[in-house]
Amino acid sequence: MKRRKILSFTYNFTVHEKIYIDLFLLPLLAFSQKMVSREVMEIKKFQKDLDKEYLDPKETPLRGDNFKNFKGHPFFPFDLKYRVTAKFVRTKDAQPFELPTSSGKTKSYKEYGKATFELDGKSYTLTLYQSLDLIKQDQYKDYLFLPFRDATNEKETYGGGKYMDLKVPKGKTIVLDFNKSYHPFCAYNAYDYNCPIVPEENKLPVEIRAGVMYEDIYHH
Repeated sequence: MKRRKILSFTYNFTVHEKIYIDLFLLPLLAFSQKMVSREVMEIKKFQKDLDKEYLDPKETPLRGDNFKNFKGHPFFPFDLKYRVTAKFVRTKDAQPFELPTSSGKTKSYKEYGKATFELDGKSYTLTLYQSLDLIKQDQYKDYLFLPFRDATNEKETYGGGKYMDLKVPKGKTIVLDFNKSYHPFCAYNAYDYNCPIVPEENKLPVEIRAGVMYEDIYHH
């Protein structure tokens, strides 16, 4: 009798566990999968739109054989490890400054704020900027510019670094999805384009293996 009670208790406990999983955990798992799917779909859309831009003769920075031979960008496998929620602090009384560019000229920007995030247990901070020319246009008035460098540069990505487009956050956090980072036009056509150089403060000492990869077949 004692053995049967123990077995019965074990069986009932298992049933209760199953009910708990069915009623509580499974909806959470489904919600989590839905969220992941939405984020992955955003990344796929970014990749598709970027390829479409470069394949469009009216929008592409590519010229000549580089355009003719272009089939699409190489991308790192998307990894949600590189989609981080950063603490955002807006810069007070930011003054306009001239940001050097690849042509030796400058472009007018102002610092908008700083984003601090963690990656593999370590904290990093990047500075976000606003173009003083772009914010004069209604469609870019909430546009933020994030240029950065990392340890993949000159190996798997462009030596001059990468860019990310962001919107002004409404709260005290901002999502940085490095899976949506891309190379400046100058990486593909140094003759026709004039691209901002990544400031020293935005050089990360780690590899960001996300976004567009790069093979330098464009500068000869």
